[in-house]
Amino acid sequence: MIAVVNYGLGNLASVKNAFLKLGMDTVLTCDKEILSKASHIVLPGVGAFNDAIKELKYNKLDSLLIDLAGQGKFILGICLGMQLLLTKSYEDGEHWGLNLIKGDCKKFDLRNKVPHMGWNNVIYDENSPLFKDIKQNSYFYFVHSYYADLRNNENELCKTNYGILYSSGITNGKNVFGLQFHPEKSGDTGLKILKNFGGLK
Repeated sequence: MIAVVNYGLGNLASVKNAFLKLGMDTVLTCDKEILSKASHIVLPGVGAFNDAIKELKYNKLDSLLIDLAGQGKFILGICLGMQLLLTKSYEDGEHWGLNLIKGDCKKFDLRNKVPHMGWNNVIYDENSPLFKDIKQNSYFYFVHSYYADLRNNENELCKTNYGILYSSGITNGKNVFGLQFHPEKSGDTGLKILKNFGGLK
């Protein structure tokens, strides 16, 4: 079962519906017992980093997600959900994340149009099961003003050029993944990524 974490921020239902479209058993929940029983957990979200981490802490979902990641549960962060996997964000101050992947969330240089919105291509690690049967340099849909600055290049899942070449996907190399783009809004190619994630064992 795939559990989409319901912590009060936007874009949750569209992620759930994408998995349902793929015929996968999926629930939208903040119930700790259900989350603990799920084989795959998705942390989506749009909005401000600080609001999101506060909601996770208020519902004690931050410590649960850290524990479940340690147990080897498959976790996928999407957009803001990916940023929450990092160590720290510099959006409107300094705020600690889940620290499941070492890195910081930083704002794009103002020389670029912010937010980075629309379709852009992705160069991915061909060893990643998330990108199985997906063409290199495929295009995905982005909406974000902050990006992941990783401490270790080994945690880079994929990269995208937007004025700078930045990490548009991250991983701990085992069971935790993050995508800055929205696979649920990226057509059949995005759905293929979600299918690949749901099929991880």
